[in-house]
Amino acid sequence: MSEISTIYISIVAFTLCFRASGSGCPVLECWFVQEKPGHGGGFSVPMSQEKSLMFIRTEAYSEETMSELHPPADISPSRVYYVTDPAGTFCSAALNPPKGSVNKPKCEINPFMPHASMVRWASALTDSAQSPVYLQADWFSVSAQGLNEQLTLSNIMRAPSASKEPKVILSVSSKTALVRSRLGEPVLLDCGFWVDPSSPVHGSGFSVEWRYQFRGEGRLVLAYDGKNDRFAETSETGANIDITGLYETGNASLILEESQVRHSGTYICTVYLPHLLAQVAVDLEIVEPPSLSIYPSPLPLLVPGQLLLIQCEASGFAPHTLDLGWEFTGADGKSRSLGQGGVTGHRQASDGTFSQSSRLELDSGKMRLGRGGDVTCVAKHNGGTRRATATLSVIGVSAPSIEDSMAMVAVALLLYGMIKFLYWTFSSSDSSDTELKDKKEK
Repeated sequence: MSEISTIYISIVAFTLCFRASGSGCPVLECWFVQEKPGHGGGFSVPMSQEKSLMFIRTEAYSEETMSELHPPADISPSRVYYVTDPAGTFCSAALNPPKGSVNKPKCEINPFMPHASMVRWASALTDSAQSPVYLQADWFSVSAQGLNEQLTLSNIMRAPSASKEPKVILSVSSKTALVRSRLGEPVLLDCGFWVDPSSPVHGSGFSVEWRYQFRGEGRLVLAYDGKNDRFAETSETGANIDITGLYETGNASLILEESQVRHSGTYICTVYLPHLLAQVAVDLEIVEPPSLSIYPSPLPLLVPGQLLLIQCEASGFAPHTLDLGWEFTGADGKSRSLGQGGVTGHRQASDGTFSQSSRLELDSGKMRLGRGGDVTCVAKHNGGTRRATATLSVIGVSAPSIEDSMAMVAVALLLYGMIKFLYWTFSSSDSSDTELKDKKEK
């Protein structure tokens, strides 16, 4: 009887949670992060973090639906939020792992302070010096990352003062947190945004910005002033967005016409509304495997006791991490490693790609190369493993092979034929001279 009661309670709890989350929206566990009170500004500001929970649904909460929810006891009631998400931006499978899953989505909530933007392509959104009454509320910024990097989300939420019922006002998201591309290919960095149609900021204009960052360096890639319908001047070439999709569906994705090594890095998509902004980051990695060549080509014949220096040249690869090695496959078909050889440092070309070499000294006696075989250069790279093979022949080793024997027989027959031909030629000449001498004597 107790087991039946437990099952019944579990079913009821699941049903209530499903009803509260609004057609499959998750109950999202987050960290609430903010500055510790009583500390002024500075380069290092102490931060505090508390466990928090967001019940999410696409429709507004009622007193009845809220009373049916029972948050865990280890979370303070002041950090439990009942979120209304009309567009269901939180209601993604990437943020709703299967029951019992060890992996959880990452989520962080921060207090947000609405403010006028200082960048020139968004300054027109806040021409008025007055702060709208609409901004007098509690504002929050939520950053979430889905399972397996399937989704990156940044939402701005507004709640009436002292209320725990925020509503999503602005949502910026990307379905491609990490993008890998080959050199020369077009690249799409996904970014989309949504604005609550019932909000006063809807229809008040927007701006979109794409900025690049890599190892402390940054640059503006693209900026569009949606209120005045114009692009900001940048030094970047070959970067565009779909203006039609931007206005119709909020598609702010960045399009790079031809990927280059210099494009590797982090791209930040920022959407500005009057006094509001949200941004997501997308990592782009340009991965190009190496091209391999073995020198000298073809390999010369190797005589026992002789040393042969060969080189493998790997070129045109990115990023620079590469593992070079050598393999030998004998006549019996068995392969074995010959080691890395002498590997040189990296050299970078004008297009940003790298090259590297490995030199190997071949000694037929020490390396047990037999009568030869295939020497292979192996390059292991993030873009895949590449191989280049050259045939090595070792002459004068042990007993002659069938091929050598046949060659010697052919040479012997040829010599025999030449000797026989010369014998017949000289014999005929001597006979003719003798006959001519006899005629003269007569």
